[in-house]
Amino acid sequence: MTLIEIVPPLFEGRTGGVKIFNRKEGKRIRQKLRSGNYVPVEALVWSIMKKKQLKGYKFRRQYGAGKYVIDFYCPKLKLAVEIDGQTHSDQMARIYDCERQKYIESLGIKFLRFSNYEVYENLDAVIEKIKAVLP
Repeated sequence: MTLIEIVPPLFEGRTGGVKIFNRKEGKRIRQKLRSGNYVPVEALVWSIMKKKQLKGYKFRRQYGAGKYVIDFYCPKLKLAVEIDGQTHSDQMARIYDCERQKYIESLGIKFLRFSNYEVYENLDAVIEKIKAVLP
């Protein structure tokens, strides 16, 4: 049985005593990831997403979803944006990323994934792809 089968996909926040988003036990990890120790490419993307700069939508950094942390998340639209670095390129990481993405999508969250290379080579195109899914 996978985690996806254990946790029903329709929970939003806290339902029936089960909390899915930003769970207390993951708080330290999320804080550490937000504390300025994040990768430069994420800082670059965040500089454009923060303070409702993308069509007025609020994004959050390092947002918890179950046992996973999403790089950028818009709660209103249930939209996750992931920026993948070099560590995501080996076979085991790709398998992990696939399971992680399936779980996050099972929560009703739309998932966009970009590589560091895409961001560095054409940040404008990445931002336009994000804007394209915003109402």
